[in-house]
Amino acid sequence: MKHEWRKDEKSLYLPKDTPQAVTVPVYPYIAIHGEGDPNQADFQRRVELLFSVAYGVKMAPRKGIQIDGYFEYTVYPLEGIWDYSDRAKKKGLTGKEHLVYTLMIRQPAFVTQKLFERVVTLKKYDDTDPLWNQLEFITHEDGECVQILHVGPFDDEPESFAKIETYLEEHGLRRIDRRHREIYLSDFRNVAPDQLQTVLRVFVKKP
Repeated sequence: MKHEWRKDEKSLYLPKDTPQAVTVPVYPYIAIHGEGDPNQADFQRRVELLFSVAYGVKMAPRKGIQIDGYFEYTVYPLEGIWDYSDRAKKKGLTGKEHLVYTLMIRQPAFVTQKLFERVVTLKKYDDTDPLWNQLEFITHEDGECVQILHVGPFDDEPESFAKIETYLEEHGLRRIDRRHREIYLSDFRNVAPDQLQTVLRVFVKKP
């Protein structure tokens, strides 16, 4: 049976438009770091490389690559952990040019470092873009979180974050730091801004 995250992992990927607590365990990801305004071309290129590898892994058996434990699945959505640079935080700067981020796409449990490296090697055979060498295979645990479904433009996200802050205060929680995760349920390259659906997730603990 094909694993489809929209059907099988609704609690993580399809929250309500009101805040809710969730515990997120360790998962493997392919990832790439970046900094600066996400409207720049190098951001889009990072997204392209991530999806190229993600679909390369999914299609690997059709290329003759044997994978222990492989099963059919839907490729997971793009995600990103966002923060500001240390310099920006010290100076109180909040412009998009001061952002730092890690873009990632979750991988099924059968994906290994060796498989990741093999797919990347095949992908960059005819492509000399140095960004290929910045791709990583990582594991990450979000742990205790509060998340919400934000519908609308990215610039309107503060409205949803305000709802999260109210929830944290009411439930005796506080954010570990100012980072947050975004999960892009819509393709922001093709979907109108007012129709975008984005999961916003903050990392929390009790005081």
